Amino acid sequence: MITQCPIQPSAKFTYAFNITGQEGTLWWHAHASMLRATIYGALIIKPRNGPRGYPFPKPYAEIPILLGEWWNKNVDDVEKDGLLTGLGPAMSDAFTINGFTGEQPSCRGAGAYQVEVESGKTYLLRIINAAVDSELFFKVAGHAFTVVAADASYTNPYPTDVIVIAPGQTVDALMTASAAPGRYLMAAHAFESKTAANPPPFDNTTATAVVRYKGVPDYAPAAMPALPAHTDVVTAGRFYWSMTGLVRRGDPVVPRNVDHSMVVAFGLDQVPCAPEQTKCQGFAVVASMNRYSFRFPDKVSLLEAFFRGVPNVYSEDFPGAPPPVPAPRKVTSVRKVNFNDVVEVVLQSQEYSSALGTENHPIHLHGFNFFVLAQGLGRFDASMKSKYNLVNPQVRNTIAVPAGGWAVIRFTADNPGMWFMHCHFDMHLPLGLAMVFEVLDGPAPNLLPPPPAGFPKCH
Repeated sequence: MITQCPIQPSAKFTYAFNITGQEGTLWWHAHASMLRATIYGALIIKPRNGPRGYPFPKPYAEIPILLGEWWNKNVDDVEKDGLLTGLGPAMSDAFTINGFTGEQPSCRGAGAYQVEVESGKTYLLRIINAAVDSELFFKVAGHAFTVVAADASYTNPYPTDVIVIAPGQTVDALMTASAAPGRYLMAAHAFESKTAANPPPFDNTTATAVVRYKGVPDYAPAAMPALPAHTDVVTAGRFYWSMTGLVRRGDPVVPRNVDHSMVVAFGLDQVPCAPEQTKCQGFAVVASMNRYSFRFPDKVSLLEAFFRGVPNVYSEDFPGAPPPVPAPRKVTSVRKVNFNDVVEVVLQSQEYSSALGTENHPIHLHGFNFFVLAQGLGRFDASMKSKYNLVNPQVRNTIAVPAGGWAVIRFTADNPGMWFMHCHFDMHLPLGLAMVFEVLDGPAPNLLPPPPAGFPKCH
């Protein structure tokens, strides 16, 4: 309901788009309710001149690794129950690697993904976190990585033995098969960053897959990697904050003049149960950005309303800083910017309820790459500007804002339309942790003809 109405049952919808300024690994997924839990796939963008165009040694082969979550029930029912209780969707029952859980106690016989490698060869792992609500640690026993890209933007080579990846993010990492021939497990489990005194339970299962050296029999024992503790914020922070962007001739540079400087504070809060929340006990959870809890339109998409001039669908009053409002407001509000304006946003993780605390939030912006200028813990203030990396910052489309911390992003609004900025934890999206940028097309909007009679309506 932002850029389009949902695709109707038995209907077709064709997307035509240009690949501009991106190489590497992206992904596609459903964006209606929790259908994203199972409807997704890799979208791989290779250099125009083939593997010779990589800014790193040509890999022997490329292996997509899609990390996901699994519920032992219909995910539609999981979401509906979360809305009725007011607490959001229940935790998943297992994690998956390329659709398989591995031999977990709760999923015996489910099978494991297996890949064969050759000694001495280097492989490019295209790692995607398609999980709905979980950041993940990922390792391969006996092997290390060199990260070379994130969110389809190249990075300076970053050596590490563990990948930390938030929902919506991608990481491209080189791995050389340099261990003794054998079978080695790749494994993923949750990074749990909640700071509440009594945090809710989380999925503590571990998904596994097999890396088997050529010639090694399937029945040979497999070594398990030592994953970080679920709450290892130091390892997670080191990974997220250590990468820098690879700057090549012709690449975009950080714009120095800023047209819009915003502070967007976000977090979770407790509110009284609504009448329709029939399973709610005591309180419900609500999420907000600058105390505006996003309400999805229900008759027409925001993009259609924007280009056709449909009135009373949204307001243009999203605040540029946290207002002194005691309780969140449920509204459909956007922030209007002109074409080619430069927007800088301080994303501030905020605790509104000590019972709920804070956690890392993967904030995703549709329609743009952005520069990650800086990030840190605690409250952002003007002195933090001295920490800005204006030379070679990471370029991403999803940033894991640390629990109780902040991140500063900057982008050029050169893509007209309605663009969603939201938390990529699906349990927080229906709770309202989102806002929209309205990017004008040139000096004035290029409006379509007025809507026909009976419009607007999304069936």
